[in-house]
Amino acid sequence: MSIISVLTKKKSSSSEAPEEKEMGFFDHLEVLRWHIIRSVAMILVLAIVFFVAKSFTFDTVVFGPKKADFITYKFICDISPSVCFSPPELKLITREMGEQFFIHMKVAFWLGLIVAFPYIFWEFWRFIKPGLYKNEQKAVGGIVFYCSFLFFLGIAFGYYVIAPFSITWLGTYSVGSETENSPTLASYVNYLTMFTIPTGIIFELPIVAFFLGKIGILTSSFMSVYRKHAIIVIFIVAAVVTPPDVMTQILIGTPVWLLYEISIFIVKAQERKNKALVAVSED
Repeated sequence: MSIISVLTKKKSSSSEAPEEKEMGFFDHLEVLRWHIIRSVAMILVLAIVFFVAKSFTFDTVVFGPKKADFITYKFICDISPSVCFSPPELKLITREMGEQFFIHMKVAFWLGLIVAFPYIFWEFWRFIKPGLYKNEQKAVGGIVFYCSFLFFLGIAFGYYVIAPFSITWLGTYSVGSETENSPTLASYVNYLTMFTIPTGIIFELPIVAFFLGKIGILTSSFMSVYRKHAIIVIFIVAAVVTPPDVMTQILIGTPVWLLYEISIFIVKAQERKNKALVAVSED
């Protein structure tokens, strides 16, 4: 069902109907347009902030995982010297005029998008909410918080776990003594982006499972029966969204597998709620 059809659907009970008056198709498009404009404006404002704060953006955030004093390396080394490791000395280079400027703009945009995610989702939720019944709104209460939490959890996992291990492994990998790793700034930024943003999106799996379970498309029994198939798909997707090394694929695939198992319990709990609602309605 489309968003517009959800917003314009007839309510069976006037007590459950949204407070706002019925709007036409083009009225909804106008409302949607302003939600998009405000979201884009927030991204641009934050992007400008990160662009201006160049030292913090690059020296602290972007180049953090390639420094030996990064929190992940220090934490692992504090656990035991036997598992201690540190990243190689990578001198990033640029090959084209203006590359650093355009990379600067690109990084500022991505960081602006990441930080603005809760606001963007909130704007999206404000657009969808008027078309839902009161009980539907109550059922998905806190959706903005949970989606934002899982997204930032995925970003943090990619930044603090996947990035350090991958940078160390890929930065020290060599096919022979005739080669030397001298990655470009663009290459480093692209890899760091792959380590974080896709991971943040993948971590939304429990939310997707919740909604699919709520409307009856996804069942816990189906997820349990096809668990092995799902695990294969998860690691295939991990291979697609990450560099071609086994370690990174395992680092992404394993937590997503755990999220899949959590999603089974979420869907099972939702099934119990659905059955309870059906029993009440029949009475």
